[in-house]
Amino acid sequence: MEKIPDKQSIIENAESYLRERSKLVEQAMNEYLADADESIQLLIEAIKYSLFAGGKRLRPVLVLASAELFGGDIEKAKMTASAIEMIHTYSLIHDDLPELDNDDYRRGKPTLHKVYGGAIALLAGDGLLTLAFELLGRTGNPEVVVEVAKSAGIRGMVGGQFMDLEAEGKQIPYEKLKQIHKLKTGALITTSLRVGALISNAKEHDLNAITRYGENLGIAFQIVDDILNVVGDEKKMGKPTGTDAKLKKSTYPSLFGIEKSRELAKMHIEQAIESIQEYGDKADPMRYLAWYVIFREK
Repeated sequence: MEKIPDKQSIIENAESYLRERSKLVEQAMNEYLADADESIQLLIEAIKYSLFAGGKRLRPVLVLASAELFGGDIEKAKMTASAIEMIHTYSLIHDDLPELDNDDYRRGKPTLHKVYGGAIALLAGDGLLTLAFELLGRTGNPEVVVEVAKSAGIRGMVGGQFMDLEAEGKQIPYEKLKQIHKLKTGALITTSLRVGALISNAKEHDLNAITRYGENLGIAFQIVDDILNVVGDEKKMGKPTGTDAKLKKSTYPSLFGIEKSRELAKMHIEQAIESIQEYGDKADPMRYLAWYVIFREK
């Protein structure tokens, strides 16, 4: 078992890396929205309200980290990373709607539909999703487009969200819970890494390694999310805790308790890090990000 490194050092390194790479993605996203027609400026305002509301930017940063690891073109990676963040943001906008999670706050701010209304929130999410695929198409790599579509759609995030909705109020077995989380959360995280490698012409062996890293990182991320929903600080998280229990959702803490869940998250982070050991110091940003998933408080 790998020894957990110094927490403060990991947080500082990971947050520094996230800040630096996030700036690249945010600059790019602003550029992609800059030429919108004046007649839809209210829609663009609503899109930006959610797109630039903060957040870790983990998924787009993973695109950049993977591309850097395999010697890819950062300009092309920024376009792909922006698309991934737009898809993630669209999913949050729609998840917050009354028909799904009915959340009033996201990242410490009122959710989009609370500020602009449900109709504009729906259109903002739709706009982000379609703009994301415009950007992916502009990369000139159809494999990337197919990869992202699969992970964001019924075979990935949307399918996982549906299964999660269907499981509310039911006690489901561990394997079913893993499947839901693999699709709902893990699919887009894994794909973020895979597309960073694909646009960098990584070899099959490298794709397999980065896929294992992503799958384990995605599971650990969701376990920690489940834990924070029980014991997290609402002020730091910017949204209410205890919602999983109110909806009677099966989660890792409800199945295993907090401590066992933490052990499972650590195990998956160790497996993620093991899968990139061969890349040596070049993979340090990914090691920082993996341990950061364990240490995060929001």
